[in-house]
Amino acid sequence: LFNVGEIPFPNVYIHPKILDKYGETMSKSKGNGIDPITVIDKFGADSLRFALTHLTTESQDVRLPLDFECPHCGAPVEQTKKNRVLPRIECPKCKKEFATQWAEKEEDKKLPAAPVVGERFEVARNFCNKLWNAARFVMMSMEAQSAECKAQRVEEDDLLLEDKWILSRLATVTQQVTEGIAGYRFAEIARTLYDFAWDEFCSFYVEMVKYRLSDEKLRPVAERVLVHVLDTLVRLLHPIVPFVTEEIWQRLNEIAPRRGLGVLVDASESVTVAPWPEIDAAAINPNIEMRFGRFQDVLRALREVRSRQNVPPKTEMRFVVRCDAELADLLEPMAPYFRAMAGAASQGWGPNVAAPALSSNVAISGAEIIVDLAGLIDVAAELVKKTKDIQKLEGFIKGKEAKLANEAFVGKAPKDVLEKERESLADLKNQLAAAKEACRVLEKSNN
Repeated sequence: LFNVGEIPFPNVYIHPKILDKYGETMSKSKGNGIDPITVIDKFGADSLRFALTHLTTESQDVRLPLDFECPHCGAPVEQTKKNRVLPRIECPKCKKEFATQWAEKEEDKKLPAAPVVGERFEVARNFCNKLWNAARFVMMSMEAQSAECKAQRVEEDDLLLEDKWILSRLATVTQQVTEGIAGYRFAEIARTLYDFAWDEFCSFYVEMVKYRLSDEKLRPVAERVLVHVLDTLVRLLHPIVPFVTEEIWQRLNEIAPRRGLGVLVDASESVTVAPWPEIDAAAINPNIEMRFGRFQDVLRALREVRSRQNVPPKTEMRFVVRCDAELADLLEPMAPYFRAMAGAASQGWGPNVAAPALSSNVAISGAEIIVDLAGLIDVAAELVKKTKDIQKLEGFIKGKEAKLANEAFVGKAPKDVLEKERESLADLKNQLAAAKEACRVLEKSNN
């Protein structure tokens, strides 16, 4: 209890309601709830815990769309207001019946049961898999090391730029998670750890140091940092995903029983009793974090162009970055990383770089990434494809304009529906303009 004047008040905790896809509160009587055991059977206990933690906002109600998955053919079956309370349902794809969680009669229970699935649970399962695969990679690398290398201390001068970046981000995330737990901001904690583990540790740092793992001189420091980051990340994640983190911890203990950087310490026998990570304020470097944040933006843009233009993974791309001199000074030293991680060679940085005659551009905050497509695409085939795209877009635009010109539709449609239709039309027009400009560039290069 706490006192306001002379009157005692109890602590009050406010939590959101979980709503279904129709915006209705989940409840057993409505039949739109979910049996957690079925989620555990399908996705795992850690996936359920992570998804629910991610949903735990402070006061805003959240939606949890769910559907059935046919146990016969694996097809998704939409969960509707009508079928969500039925004990058995016929799959519209394979025409076979399956039982739901509401099956009570013996003949219904004999049918294969359909799991209830949702995108949030799939995202959580994929996250756990990503963490597990990254941990396996680190531990498989450590297994090949000698005991002397495993016990090697790491000094400040031994760290490369990418090491300082990941250790700075680790310290920043540790601080954010520690403060988030103290403030009961559980959804914020889940998002922070998801972004750090997936985007920064697994997708960037692990990829960056792979070349060092094949160099006997560079390998020991890279591995010590990898193990240190994994150790801390597992402890931060343990309250949310306890099973996968405990399994990683036990296996890590077998390979690297003494861990740390400057000071090596014996690891606890279980992550459950391991001390909470300390915040290394000295490791936080905002300038390095900003540099790598911009690096990540450019790297994503390069990968987007490669995917969009169907450039083979092993074919090297050439690119320039049009930006101000300050950003150019930040990014230019990162050129080797772009070649190693995106198969892209930089040809120039700054405000005055010249765009190639045939190029694909991606705009990011404060910069434009321009990829030279000469020799990478079949211009004639690309022209045919773009022409077809233009025809389709013009057809979609014509249909949208006719719909919005229909007084009967405009008069009856809700305001938010009309707004979405207008936004969709504007987006289609932007796509059309971009496609026509791409055709113009292709035709010019083909002459």
